[in-house]
Amino acid sequence: MLDLKWIRDNPDALDAALARRRATPMAAAVLDLDKRHRAITTEIQALQSRRNDVSKQIGAVKGQGKDKGGDAGPLMAEVAAIKEKMTTLETAEKCHGEDLRELLLTIPNVLHPAVPAGNDDSANLEVRKWGTPRTFNFAAKDHADLGTALGLMDFDQAAVMSGARFVVLKGALARLERAIAQLMLDTHTVENGYTEVNPPLLVRDRALIGTGQLPKFGADLFQTTAGHYLIPTAEVSLTNLVAERILDGAQLPMRMTAFTPCFRSEAGAAGRDTKGMIRNHQFEKVELVSITAPEDSEAELERMTTCAAGILQKLELPYRVMALCAGDVSFGANRTYDLEVWLPGQNSYREISSCSNTGDFQARRMNARYRPPGETKGARFVHTLNGSALAVGRTLIAVLENHQRPDGSVQVPAALKPYMGGIEVIAPGAKIL
Repeated sequence: MLDLKWIRDNPDALDAALARRRATPMAAAVLDLDKRHRAITTEIQALQSRRNDVSKQIGAVKGQGKDKGGDAGPLMAEVAAIKEKMTTLETAEKCHGEDLRELLLTIPNVLHPAVPAGNDDSANLEVRKWGTPRTFNFAAKDHADLGTALGLMDFDQAAVMSGARFVVLKGALARLERAIAQLMLDTHTVENGYTEVNPPLLVRDRALIGTGQLPKFGADLFQTTAGHYLIPTAEVSLTNLVAERILDGAQLPMRMTAFTPCFRSEAGAAGRDTKGMIRNHQFEKVELVSITAPEDSEAELERMTTCAAGILQKLELPYRVMALCAGDVSFGANRTYDLEVWLPGQNSYREISSCSNTGDFQARRMNARYRPPGETKGARFVHTLNGSALAVGRTLIAVLENHQRPDGSVQVPAALKPYMGGIEVIAPGAKIL
């Protein structure tokens, strides 16, 4: 959420920021609703002041006694009329306040000046590249064909029980997916200084409002009959660990990681990536979240992106880092780097991680603040960052396709061998020891 005072003082800047995203100008609508809300608030305050004055006069008149001409009746009638009017105005004030907050919740974050211009992902800029895509002397298969031929990836039976966009992994592939997640967690906790968290997978709408998934992305969420939502990413649970809190600045930065299932209806992705595991309703992800002081968040974004990229290097997977353009940065972010891994089966780079700085956008929605060391009064909004490090299913895809062999088997990367129970090559009939 953006600072309302900033919008009041900088309406043209807000509309210019929205224009960068090719979004509709909203400053006029915000200012109009804010003006009406403040006018009601001012009227209520004036009536409160008048009621207090009249109440004092009533006391004085009653003190005179009726035998001395004291008659508080007209004054008491005025207080009753004021009370009735205030009740009506307070209801209107509440409604206008809720309308104003709901409008503010629909406004995307203001982009960082360094975000390149552009309308869609075709304008994203390559920042750097690591590794060289492998040249195969045989026809490379995609992950779905590889996994199915191995007998360890079953889309048909998953569809029987759950419908489209689900998969069943078996045997060595199930073990490989678990190994990938374990490597990520061990790397991020032992080497990169993140604290592992096992958070709730079900959250209330308030948590999703706090991180920006609601109200804008409600169609992409799964909701239970009890009013909970299944998390679309552990970002929601991890970031809300600081909601409604004032942190000691000495605790910052806070760095947290979690390995969780994630659930997305993919309402906005109909017809895209229908084959294989690229875009499933249920998938696993290792998420990174950082809570920082404002002056440290840009450096933290670079650090987080490096931590995520380090996993790809360990797995010997070629990738590139892309700076997202204005038209491709997500609703809540002010700046984003995507990691795109090379997939031989598609002969292209595909997103495997997004690392974003949201500034104080989420913190304002969650009322997450900190008090700098040495200060006893006042509190400032923290900055929050999040990144996939990595999407486990997509990492599995990349491992299968990049490390496939001519006979359809898959070489286990060296970094994963300690987690694979002795399996070095996944071939038809491979067993877990």
